[in-house]
Amino acid sequence: MSKPQPPVQKNETVELTFEDLTHEGNGVGKVNGYPLFVPYGLPGEKGKVKVIKVKKNFGFGKLLEVEEPSPERVEPPCDVFYQCGGCQIQHMSYDMQLSMKRNQVESSMHKVGHLSHVPVHPTIGMEDPWRYRNKVQIPVGKDGDGLKTGFYRKRSHDIINMDTCVIQDEKNDRMVEAVRRIAEKHGLQAYDEEKHRGTLRHIMVRTGQTTGDVMVVIITKTKELPHKNDIVEEIRQTYPDVKSIVHNVNPKRTNVVMGDQTTILWGEKYIKDRIGDIEFMISPKSFYQVNPNQTKQLYDKALEYADLQGHETVIDAYCGIGTISLFLAQKAKKVYGVEVVGPAVSDAKKNAKLNGLENAEFFVGEAEKVFPWWKSQGLDPDVIVVDPPRKGCDESLLQAMIEMKPNKIVYVSCNPSTLARDLRILEDGGFETQEVQPVDMFPQTGHIECVSWLKRK
Repeated sequence: MSKPQPPVQKNETVELTFEDLTHEGNGVGKVNGYPLFVPYGLPGEKGKVKVIKVKKNFGFGKLLEVEEPSPERVEPPCDVFYQCGGCQIQHMSYDMQLSMKRNQVESSMHKVGHLSHVPVHPTIGMEDPWRYRNKVQIPVGKDGDGLKTGFYRKRSHDIINMDTCVIQDEKNDRMVEAVRRIAEKHGLQAYDEEKHRGTLRHIMVRTGQTTGDVMVVIITKTKELPHKNDIVEEIRQTYPDVKSIVHNVNPKRTNVVMGDQTTILWGEKYIKDRIGDIEFMISPKSFYQVNPNQTKQLYDKALEYADLQGHETVIDAYCGIGTISLFLAQKAKKVYGVEVVGPAVSDAKKNAKLNGLENAEFFVGEAEKVFPWWKSQGLDPDVIVVDPPRKGCDESLLQAMIEMKPNKIVYVSCNPSTLARDLRILEDGGFETQEVQPVDMFPQTGHIECVSWLKRK
């Protein structure tokens, strides 16, 4: 018996009514029950769609025309939104973005974790969901005889030339433009990734939003930065706010932005920023949240869930430069942080010292290996806090957490589906998920951060 053919063909134009959104924010419409995923379509809208890819059970389309727009559709303020791959949902009202993100978390809880009993609260959004990013790392390309900077076109390495990005701190925009102009004046060549030739690969700028400190990192393929003294002098004259100018060398054929060799050309090794009452030293490679305003919301919620009274021992897995650990150390008796990246741990120790917090200790290692050792040494935490990367927690770490039997686990996550999967494992190991709070750390994009807590049954 022949398999039923999809009801659409590639390059066909169809009329579509959008019913739903995917996790990335693409519109979903159906032709005779066959789903088409279409960027920029919103639920309730009717539009003309060109079919661009047909698979057995679903296809992909391109929105040609919106015939009946949704009241939630807005005009994106960014000139290159429809070409650039940086943001995905600027065409959607902010209220709709927040409810889409909550639905994404709820759907993962139900479908991945089978945790439909767990309440998912409305997403905590921003008052002003623009200009929030404190760090930009932007590729440099050839533009005629000069240079261009911009983010990559969707699903390509073609750089879209642009002078401003509406989710970046304005200082970052201005600094990138200044460094590009100065580099161009001194004849620096853009790196060509196909031929693996040229000099200037990326420009990175980090800004302390509470301090106004600025760090500029110039990333080259070559060991030498041509005209470096002139370039440094001109950057300093153009922007007196600059506290640190850094040269990083990345000679490899790779998509990774920074290489191993970093030299301070001028100024400080670190810039500083504050989240709440805690001050942080941020180095060129520090992992530091890109939206400090919302990070405070996230950490305040984690602290509320931990509900520390002053006598507790807390473990913070994936502690990075100590951001959550130091928040916890303000209220706990003792905090132990563990992190696999050595330089992050030395930054965490410096940050503890900077804030006069003597009750936080930091260790280098894989959490899943350090936890059993801690247990064998008789360490009994009251609370465990985890903030893993997108792939979630290693299963052996989840088992080690279950064996340690803390009263409470606070789980911070940047990926709802791995969060739901891990909560399921912890539930099966004797814990009970109480609630999940989404926090919008990345407005105008499809990403969502969450914090949840579990208590031991």
